[in-house]
This record gives sequence, C-alpha cells and structure tokens, in this order.
Amino acid sequence: MHHQEFSPPLILQDAIKCFWYNRRDSVKSKSSFEVQPDGYAEIIFYFGNLSRISPNGDLQPFPSPFMIGLLNQPVVFYTKNRLDIIAIRCFPWTVFDLLGLPSGKDSVRIFEHPVAQLQSTLSKLIEAEKIDEAIDQVKQYFLNAQSRIAIDSMLFKAGVAMKEAKGTMAVNKVATAAHATIRTLERKFKQSSGHTVKDVSALMRFEQVRNKLWHSPDCNLAGLAHELGYSDQSHLSKEFKRYSGTTPAAFARKAKKGKLAVSKDFVTFVQA
Repeated sequence: MHHQEFSPPLILQDAIKCFWYNRRDSVKSKSSFEVQPDGYAEIIFYFGNLSRISPNGDLQPFPSPFMIGLLNQPVVFYTKNRLDIIAIRCFPWTVFDLLGLPSGKDSVRIFEHPVAQLQSTLSKLIEAEKIDEAIDQVKQYFLNAQSRIAIDSMLFKAGVAMKEAKGTMAVNKVATAAHATIRTLERKFKQSSGHTVKDVSALMRFEQVRNKLWHSPDCNLAGLAHELGYSDQSHLSKEFKRYSGTTPAAFARKAKKGKLAVSKDFVTFVQA
C-alpha cells in the first residue's frame, strides 16, 4: 500500500486539514478494509471497485465522489484488484459550506454535486501515475470554492480551540474562546456540521487515544485517561469501545501485530 499526504494552500487551511492519496493492490479477488472514526469529514474520489454491504445484505457499489462524515463506529468497505483514492480531509464545521450542501449526520453520504466533474480528469491522471497533478486539480477546485464562501469567525475560533485542546475542552470554554454564548455556538455549530460541539470533541479525544495506542501500544491507560480528561480508565475504555467497536487492549494487540495501515499522522484504514 502507498499513502501520501499533501498540505493545503494557506488560504484553505481554515477549512481543509489535508489532501491525501492512497493506493492499495489486492492479490485476492475481493478484500475489505475498515475506516476508523476520527474528528474529520472526508470527500472521497476513488478509481477502481468499491462497495459496502447494504441493509439487505447485498454489496452496494458507490458513486465517486462520496462523503464519509463523522463516524460513531468503524465502516467496512470491500474492493478488489487495485484501488486508488484521492481524498479531501475537511473540518466537520466547514465541509458542507465548501460544497454548498445542507449539513447532516450521515456517516456515509452519497450526493450530487459539480465537484463530480473532476472524476474523469482525475481518473486519467491516476492512470498516468501523475499523482501530484491530480492533487493540484483538486486543490484548484477548492481554492475556487473557498473564494465564494466566508468562514464564520466564531466557528473558526471554536475549531482552533477544540483542535489545540485535542477534544478535551468543555463546551463553555469553547464558547468563551469563540467569544460566543453556549447557545449561539451550539446553534451555529450544529447548523454547519450536523453535530454538537460535544459530539466532535468526543471524536477528537477518541482519536488521541487511538493514535497513542498505535504509536505506544504498551502505554499506561490510567495515565492516558488522566492526560485526556476522562474520569478514569473505565470511562476511557467505554468511550473507546463505543467508537472503535473493540477494547483498547485488543486494539493495542492489533497494532503490535502491524495490521494497521497508517498515514503520516496515523490511521485512515485498518486492514481486514
């Protein structure tokens, strides 16, 4: 598997965390991978075969692009042969404004949007192995999109505070950092992201635990719980299982065995 991350231009850094490219080649006729929850929403372009099990148990192919919103549980996708992905990792309070779409809480969202016009161009560049040029095409599209919207200064300040605190800041303190009342902040935050400040903060904090367990699977969970503001180790374990579907100990064992596919910072996918 090959993974690259690309920093956004300065003007996009209030809305987009990064752009990334991932390539995986499967020797099997069909393989699966798991997308772990984190504190971001991602717009996904893919080239190859990608599907998910539908409610009736059939494999449901996805159009490209689609969106992965904030997840409460891991999501499993199925693919075969070669799969290339170009993705835009956005802050959840900016992604819907960037696309000009109404916010929502869908974990996986299929949408119709002019951004889909990039698919054909990107496909040709991927086939020609011109990854940098493909990323530049995506960057330019979102530079143009950003020029047509204004990032809400209140949400920007709230987002900065939440990111710096890594999800450990209480809602009233986030509101203070954003120079807003709790009620106004919560209303605007939910309008922009579909989620509450508490929802996003909890995912940010889970992401910190997940990252730590990947890099240091033998770390002390009680100490980590204290560091990240959980009431105790039991609280950390309960929240971790809520989002990951597994215990911190089981996740750490999997990390030790090297079954996680990681990016520069940490996880996007877990190999099935």
